[in-house]
Amino acid sequence: MSRRSKPAKRVPLADPVYNSVDVSKFINRIMRRGKKSLAEKIFYSVMERIKERTNQDPMEVFQKGLTNATPLLEVKARRIGGSTYQVPIEVKADRGFALSSSWIIDFAKKRGGKSIIEKLTNEIIDASNGTGSACKKREDTHKMAEANKAFAHYRY
Repeated sequence: MSRRSKPAKRVPLADPVYNSVDVSKFINRIMRRGKKSLAEKIFYSVMERIKERTNQDPMEVFQKGLTNATPLLEVKARRIGGSTYQVPIEVKADRGFALSSSWIIDFAKKRGGKSIIEKLTNEIIDASNGTGSACKKREDTHKMAEANKAFAHYRY
């Protein structure tokens, strides 16, 4: 990696249906083995199911679910004087989005149900309501950061 300058941040193109970069990033997270068209079919089917089930704008439900699952603090291991401390740090917006989207997808896969479409629909609806495994993971992350607040002066 170059020592002189940081590499340019690459942002994917906005998706054609909702014209949103966040949707495009989420689709890329769903994608496995380069099968983007399959990931798009899954996501758009999920959005249709959300619209049928909640009678709300699916984009608003999706955004609210991501916001509810996004952590504000996390802990990072820092080694000082032979011992390792869990130091709480603030989460940047890009990292927060990456964490929340991956948590939603991972916990959707672990859910019971028939298809990934059904599982992901339920997880996004639960996240928008403030329940669900992704929101629980966020709360656990915040509790861990709160418990280690004494080591905040080791922040870097």
